Amino acid sequence: MLFNSYLFILCFLPLTLAGFYILSPRSRRAAQMYLLAMSLWFYGYYDPAYLILICGSILGNYAFSRLLQKDAGKKPGPEYRGSKALLTAAVVCNVALIFYFKYYDFFISNVNSVFRTDFVLKHIMLPLGISFFTFQQISFIADSWKGLTKDYSLLEYALFVTYFPQLVAGPIVLHGEIIPQFRNIGRTRPDPALVSRGIMLFTLGLSKKVLIADWLGKAVDHAYGNAGGASSAELLIAVAAYTLQIYFDFSGYSDMAVGLGAMFGFTLPINFDSPYKSLSIPEFWRRWHMTLGRFLQKYIYIPLGGNRKGPARTFINTMITFAVSGLWHGANFTFILWGLLHGLGVGTGRLIQKYTEKIPKVFRWAFTYAFVTFAFGLFRADSVRQYGMILKRLFTGGTWRASEDFLSLFKIPNLRYLMETVHIPYTDMAFYGFSAAFVLAGSLLICLLCGNNYKRVYKTNALTLAGTLILLTMCLLSLSRVSVFLYFNF
Repeated sequence: MLFNSYLFILCFLPLTLAGFYILSPRSRRAAQMYLLAMSLWFYGYYDPAYLILICGSILGNYAFSRLLQKDAGKKPGPEYRGSKALLTAAVVCNVALIFYFKYYDFFISNVNSVFRTDFVLKHIMLPLGISFFTFQQISFIADSWKGLTKDYSLLEYALFVTYFPQLVAGPIVLHGEIIPQFRNIGRTRPDPALVSRGIMLFTLGLSKKVLIADWLGKAVDHAYGNAGGASSAELLIAVAAYTLQIYFDFSGYSDMAVGLGAMFGFTLPINFDSPYKSLSIPEFWRRWHMTLGRFLQKYIYIPLGGNRKGPARTFINTMITFAVSGLWHGANFTFILWGLLHGLGVGTGRLIQKYTEKIPKVFRWAFTYAFVTFAFGLFRADSVRQYGMILKRLFTGGTWRASEDFLSLFKIPNLRYLMETVHIPYTDMAFYGFSAAFVLAGSLLICLLCGNNYKRVYKTNALTLAGTLILLTMCLLSLSRVSVFLYFNF
């Protein structure tokens, strides 16, 4: 079920909110069970078979966590940990699950290419959210090994994994952030200010997705789908547009998830902090997909040694961590190279930080944004070969003129009629070119000048109510061209 759908906004969400607020004053357990049931409906709506997978994963990981907690409790003292063999077995089972569904065909196809074998591909459909809920459960297992999850019930754990706002595309939530909030259900009265904030934050996130990301996505899909015949200008515009599209799409989803949490009285962690304002690659990764970065730092980078073993080892640990980040995003060499490219950027940026700080901020921002943009060009490409072809056409040939058909994908609704009304002369090509420039520049300016939605102060007055209703109405009228979120593919 999509957040940006009539079914979710007009049916699922009202039913879930109503049932939750009716049950929570009467029985915390009943309210938790209701949220769990609705979350499973939300997930199973895509394909009921997914419920077998996620329920099996929950039961298996909960059993592992109980065994690890029991083992960690055999000896007193904060330094004692549970069995490393049991922890390894639990992590291997989770990695094996994600490997089978996400990487099996990728692995077998490369084995066939290298060794000229003919193993049959399974063409396994990727279950939605498997990367997110698997990482979330690995974090729980690791904390169980440390003896930090002793008294969670199966119901609480299942709700922690499946809670629908963050289930399929994050943010990646830690148990200590959300389960204590589940335990507080019914003990406090609903906070109207928090619910209002949630509605406004959800609406702003929906606007990012429906009114900006989907608009940019039409031109991106057109150019990448016809990369061999697109002009250099069209490819450059598409690469620039995708950088904006993926931000508005994914940060929009995160805003909606946090807003939905607030409607139920829960606080979910921030996932984006204006990343396109960054002045370096390390700063970008402190602002982009923050909960994934937190997971990778806590459960991969630090266990590898972090920055405690000298500059060379720190650089290697950084590269390994970002290679994992790239592979986590998908079974394609484009993602792995994208991760390594950012690892190189972060590792090098840390080494030369004392020198780059002397460079004027505008140049540091321009370099960082250009680096991120061309790296996202690789992220979006269907293959490394396609990206190489795009780079070749950008820098060694091709025409620097965009076609009218391509630019028309950016056209601003009703602007033509406004121009005709005030008697502004124009040609179709000029109109489409102006629309493209306005959409791209306007989207970038929103990233650079507007404050973070999560940190915004939400005032409940007539002005904000009117603005929220107008934005929500505009979004609802645009849902006829509903599209999935980009990170559903990862």
